[in-house]
Amino acid sequence: MTSAQVDKHDDRPAGNEAAGTAQAPGEGSGEGYQRGLGARQIQMIAIGGAIGTGLFLGAGKAISKAGPSLILAYAIAGLVIFFIMRALGELLMYRPVSGSFSEYAREFVGPFWGFVTGWTYWLFWVVTGITEVTAAAQYMSFWTHNSVPQWLYALVFTLILYAVNLISVKLFGELEFWFSMVKVTAIVGMILICAGILTVGFSDAADTATVANLWNDRGFFPKGIGGTLMTLQIVMFAFLAVELVGVTAGESKDPEKTLPKAINTVPWRIAVFYIGALIMILSVVPWHEFQPGVSPFVAAFEKMGLGVGAAIVNFVVLTAALSSCNSGMYSTGRMLRDLALNGQGPKVFTKLTKSGTPLVGTTVSAALMLVGVWINYVAPGKAFDYVVSFATISGMWAWIMILVCQIRYRRQADAGALPQSSFRAPGAPYTSWFALIFIFMVIVMMGIDKDSRVSLYCAPLWGLILGVSYLVLKAKNPGNKAFEKRN
Repeated sequence: MTSAQVDKHDDRPAGNEAAGTAQAPGEGSGEGYQRGLGARQIQMIAIGGAIGTGLFLGAGKAISKAGPSLILAYAIAGLVIFFIMRALGELLMYRPVSGSFSEYAREFVGPFWGFVTGWTYWLFWVVTGITEVTAAAQYMSFWTHNSVPQWLYALVFTLILYAVNLISVKLFGELEFWFSMVKVTAIVGMILICAGILTVGFSDAADTATVANLWNDRGFFPKGIGGTLMTLQIVMFAFLAVELVGVTAGESKDPEKTLPKAINTVPWRIAVFYIGALIMILSVVPWHEFQPGVSPFVAAFEKMGLGVGAAIVNFVVLTAALSSCNSGMYSTGRMLRDLALNGQGPKVFTKLTKSGTPLVGTTVSAALMLVGVWINYVAPGKAFDYVVSFATISGMWAWIMILVCQIRYRRQADAGALPQSSFRAPGAPYTSWFALIFIFMVIVMMGIDKDSRVSLYCAPLWGLILGVSYLVLKAKNPGNKAFEKRN
């Protein structure tokens, strides 16, 4: 689908066109954005979206709960993520637009669901941004030993990333490229070091390093199948943000080529960065030596006797946190602008800078992320725990809507009511139904786990707030096409 086709299909509600959305010839996406993200940046954004603190830190807790069977959990969840991304890819090639999740929900499910999806995904990234900037501030204490207040680091990081996102989408893409490069290099380096220990036998871990560590200590399922199932929520949290590539659709230089290529790399990304890394680490270090709250990468370096490893990993997890916060700054402004363009948010959010970045939406989102600075000031020791529980359930909502929309789109496309996508999801709609069932099973697991149950309590409250807000907006804007289901 060409950008001209995108423009033709972009049926925004009348009366919601924004001032300041002019675009240079050949640069626009039909939404006022500039197509400044090239193939190199899209690829690394897609790769980086699958690698975050969920792997570098969260895997320690998951290993202690499931042992080596965590590898299987990541493999199954990775397959589900691939189904989700191929469903998203089919929708993106049907109509590549920025703010894609809420746009598709609006078209295929209804205006209320587009409203809920857009605002929920926005909240997800605001909460994630607070979480990650808090984590980044904590990582800095490794070098400064608390000589600098934690809240000051949170403030500086937030302001720097805010400035980067306002300058241009190209600068955002370049920064994200190098953030992702650091993460990829760290994992590949860890895999190669572990492979060297297993084959050549150097370092302090050589005496006990063996692939048999994957099954020697009480088997592959040392905590039983139940223990493995209870880690699925941690595993899915690690994959959150992999769908970010969909938000870049409106600013990709050649979406028909770059987006399918990026999505098709999902299987090998998961195979190398998650499954491959875990196989190597758990072969070198027996699973029972890992502790919750401790990075398995740090633990592995310590076991190897490589003292510099802790500093290296700390730099990598700092990069991962800043990368996630950078992505949050990017996506929140686009989501607010998409809602405003569709009459489901304040019109002020439609304003763009001369470089084509959403000024007001990004500014408001960054201002809310500054709540994280305040939390770091009043409770630096508990700041991370205060904001992390809601991220998983709100992030998975986007996945649910992607799958539902793809199922409905495929039904209409097969009936001839809509054009077929050039990038059809294999096995759909059956693969999409499988992914939906899997996500709902994870939500059930979250309800069973007392540590994550609080996020399920927050979800109905957020839904009530959105429902009331929608009804108020609809009552104040009678006849607005933004609140009518599209044919």
